[in-house]
Amino acid sequence: MQIIPVIDLKDGQVVRAVRGDRARYQPIDSVLCPGSDPAAMAQRLCEHCATDTLYLADLDALQGGEPQIAALQRLLGKQPALRLWLDAGFADAEQADALRAALGEAGRRVTPVFGSESLRSIDALARCFAPPSSPLLSLDRRGGKALDVAGLWGQPTLWPQRLIVMSLDRVGSFEGPDLDTLAAVRALAPKAQLIGAGGIRHAADLQAATAAGADAWLVASALHDGRLTVGRAATDCGDRRHRDHSVSQPEGATRAAPDLADFGAQHKVSPATQRRPGHGICFA
Repeated sequence: MQIIPVIDLKDGQVVRAVRGDRARYQPIDSVLCPGSDPAAMAQRLCEHCATDTLYLADLDALQGGEPQIAALQRLLGKQPALRLWLDAGFADAEQADALRAALGEAGRRVTPVFGSESLRSIDALARCFAPPSSPLLSLDRRGGKALDVAGLWGQPTLWPQRLIVMSLDRVGSFEGPDLDTLAAVRALAPKAQLIGAGGIRHAADLQAATAAGADAWLVASALHDGRLTVGRAATDCGDRRHRDHSVSQPEGATRAAPDLADFGAQHKVSPATQRRPGHGICFA
């Protein structure tokens, strides 16, 4: 299970995300790093998780404002090896291309995240994921309902290889991950790489998420509060195409996990799609 640290960026500051209520997010208070400077926080999160991949939500852009270009440029400039997954409320591929171009050379290290809450149409989806591009699609939910402008949740045959399953009402809630939704998406996309988001409290949650079919999880609050301890040594991803690329593992990830057969039967996940704890997946 790969842990991908998360930054929520609002008005140039890192904020604490709680249940997707973006208007009420406040500057972060983290045990990892003093203050709410995005460049400093990004560096500390990546060091703590022993990873070169970071997910960032540009909340200004997601709420209809301008992307935070200056903050993004500074963050990327401080970490020349950083791979940034960026959700900035992209409605189509043209918006993502324009933002990457505005970031200059550093934009080549940015992977756009296209959210179902923002993507304007099915036609736009096809253009976003036309080869050779390899962005991510985020299937967004809140309060048990899909956030789905274009009807993407109902088109699993059009989904790309890499999917984020985003349960916004679980973000920062410490109520545990939404494994029912994760398992449902896994059943519809058995060969996809699934990245869950929201609700993680401790390593046992990550083990349960692995059993439900997750390959990785986006984590913020549990890291900032010190609830989730990440092993000091990263695990080599094993992909020889990406030298020195590594994935982080939570401490305790290789301990006894929930019974996968029982979980699979309860959530209707086939044995072929269940994942074993402690297995790193490279998303480079």
